[in-house]
Amino acid sequence: MLITAAERFYRKICITQTGCWEWTRYIQKAGYGVFRMPDGLKLAHRISYELSKGPIPVGLELDHLCRNRKCVNPDHLEAVTHRENVMRGDSFMADRSRQTQCKSGHQFSQENTINRARNGRTHRECRECGRIAQRAYKARIKHQGILSTNVSNEYCIDVPPTDE
Repeated sequence: MLITAAERFYRKICITQTGCWEWTRYIQKAGYGVFRMPDGLKLAHRISYELSKGPIPVGLELDHLCRNRKCVNPDHLEAVTHRENVMRGDSFMADRSRQTQCKSGHQFSQENTINRARNGRTHRECRECGRIAQRAYKARIKHQGILSTNVSNEYCIDVPPTDE
């Protein structure tokens, strides 16, 4: 008697106390289970989702809500955008985006935050830290005699007169 791919699939899981359906067969280096289908190897969690909920919508990927990559429980999987999946994780980028204060303790509020692009990526800068750094820079170069204050209270570079 031949068994279907779905029957073969469900024989390869172990249900844990946390409700995860852990894949018991081959696990790739990244931690995801792999299942052999007639058309090649597939990620086990994707097969589980498609068997239970249908095709994964175009442009979306699956997020493990339980944070367990071996889990194939379709109730622990959610189709989300790549950005949402990354932001839910524990990557450097996700950690930084969740920060509510700069390293000096100033709030990342709309009024106190500058979004700058550098090398094709956007990052946040604290306006207050920028103001503090600018005041320190101007005080340092004024102390060195490079800047003087003119009548309009603007900073000008002292240039010695040239002999012409």
